[in-house]
Amino acid sequence: MSDVEKDAPEQRTEAVAALADAIRVMEQRDGDGEPQAAPGAEAGASVASVASLNEQRAAALRATAEVLTEGGAPAEFAAAAVAELGEGAAEVLRADPWAVLSLPGVRPEQADGFARGLLGTAAGPGDPRRAQALAPWLLEQAALRGHSALEIGELATGLEKLGLPDAAAALQEVVTDGRVMAFQEELPGHQPAASDEDDDEPPMRTLLALERLALAEESLADGLVRVMSTFVPGVDAETEDAADPDEADGTPEPVAPAPTAWEAAAAAAPSASAAALIRAVADSALVAHTGSEAARAELAALLHAAGSLGLRAWAATWTDQGRDSLAALLPATGTGAAEAAPPVAVLADLLTGAAGPGRAADGTLALDLLVVLDAPLLDVELAATLLEALADGTRLVLSGDPGQLWSAGAGRFFADLVAAKACPTVASRTPDFGPIGELVSGIGIGELQPVDAPEKEVVILTAKDGGEAVHRAIQLLTDSIPRALGIPVEQVVLLTPGHGGNAGTRALNAAAKARLNPGPGRFGGFDPGDRVVYSPAPGLARPGRVLDGDAAGLHLELTDGTRLTLAPAQAAGLRHGWALTVHQAVGRRWPGVVAVLPDDAAAGLTRQWVYTAFGRAERHLSVVHAAGQALPQAVAERAAQPRTTRLRAILAEHTEQ
Repeated sequence: MSDVEKDAPEQRTEAVAALADAIRVMEQRDGDGEPQAAPGAEAGASVASVASLNEQRAAALRATAEVLTEGGAPAEFAAAAVAELGEGAAEVLRADPWAVLSLPGVRPEQADGFARGLLGTAAGPGDPRRAQALAPWLLEQAALRGHSALEIGELATGLEKLGLPDAAAALQEVVTDGRVMAFQEELPGHQPAASDEDDDEPPMRTLLALERLALAEESLADGLVRVMSTFVPGVDAETEDAADPDEADGTPEPVAPAPTAWEAAAAAAPSASAAALIRAVADSALVAHTGSEAARAELAALLHAAGSLGLRAWAATWTDQGRDSLAALLPATGTGAAEAAPPVAVLADLLTGAAGPGRAADGTLALDLLVVLDAPLLDVELAATLLEALADGTRLVLSGDPGQLWSAGAGRFFADLVAAKACPTVASRTPDFGPIGELVSGIGIGELQPVDAPEKEVVILTAKDGGEAVHRAIQLLTDSIPRALGIPVEQVVLLTPGHGGNAGTRALNAAAKARLNPGPGRFGGFDPGDRVVYSPAPGLARPGRVLDGDAAGLHLELTDGTRLTLAPAQAAGLRHGWALTVHQAVGRRWPGVVAVLPDDAAAGLTRQWVYTAFGRAERHLSVVHAAGQALPQAVAERAAQPRTTRLRAILAEHTEQ
């Protein structure tokens, strides 16, 4: 249980509501940027209201810029400060200079310098305001590494490294003030000794978490329990009691096919694994399904069976490519113009209503069964949003490859769910065939073994350093793979661990652009024809190419055929896309993949990274290897970078109740 109140302060709720109202009003503009007039007698009032808001915002920006400049910070931070701290940002920063640490990209040493600029010698390292800013900042940095919480000792050590005189007292203060939330839970992995008394307390640990992440994990666990506890399985007609019309409340009951109907569907399944999945879904509201690429055929069989039984069944994928590949596995329904669209949507589109079954009267998704693919990519906040969108008793199947990378955001939702054993788990026994499938399967169990590849499906090349790795990778991309294997350049991707370094995405993309599409980068560093990837949010990557640019922004064509114009303010989410990090590549596959393992990234390699990178290849995988013994060591010894989370413990508490 939490040691502090879970409810956010009332003032914060009011401020968020006021900001949302202001944004809605300011967005009511026509194409020339002028406020739209409301119809009738309200038009004048609406225009005046928007004009007043514009004046208030301009005044807030000027005042905030003055405070930032006075403290030695760039005035350009004013817009970010007003967006984060509200129109009173100038007053907030003057009263608490370390509040600047909440702005994107600001580091503690920069916040300290800003505080000294405003406060002079009064800005000491032990200032309580400094501690109240540093603790949440450290937790935000941990969230970027995937942690939804940190042990109190780890957070205290981080504060001490930042020069805080009394970290323990500071943490007590930030918990009391509600800046972070505190929890106690049993130490993971503790096994009581046989001699332990029954009334002995197990060893405990104290975790600290940001409010948004703590509440997301609590909400996620509650949602999972709600779906399971409200599930009503079907019964056969001879055992079904007649419904009492007096108990009907007008709410449509979820479709509940009889057990015999489910069993018939399972018997007709195309594989034993698909049959096992169908039987599990017949009996349970929540089912975890594990398997790699070939296992998606089992999900298609489940969708088809559920639809045949009268359920409103849909699947959600992480990318448009995943959507299309699953849809291709489903049997066609109807013919010609009457052919129905497959019930598969990208998860983001499903949740926003851009695709999918739509919403019921109560706001929940209008479906009886939802199958979510690539479930390891869901962070706890997105997973909580998904559960909130499901009606009571909805069947939910979460499917994913347990060997692949976890979410870009905080948590390890799918891994925690499987580890907690809170629901049935169906493990696919359908292997990925071919040399690439054999190689990846071995990596999944910690073995990196050579495979027989008669058609050059897998090629390993060594490089002495990052510079040579870049040279070999570009040669493979532009010449060797297209010429020897007939895979066009557009269907080959370079994958590497990070953006920086001597063979990161920046170095690889610069070399690829110089070879394939040289140009001055006249549109913010990009030229027409450049291959790019747009990341509107962490963990989301949309590949495409540049068409052109003008005063409106940069015009892109994405791989799914849609066109997008990025305003200058959105360009920060755009990178060249011949080379990607593996996190950018998750949820997609390419006919040809060149995995680049530079020497300067050796320490960060894990089995999870190698498994995911190599598994992005469909027909051909080239590995440009400059990491020495770090590669086999990572596969054998470093399964994944650890993450501290609370979901497994929360689910365990629920199952004990």
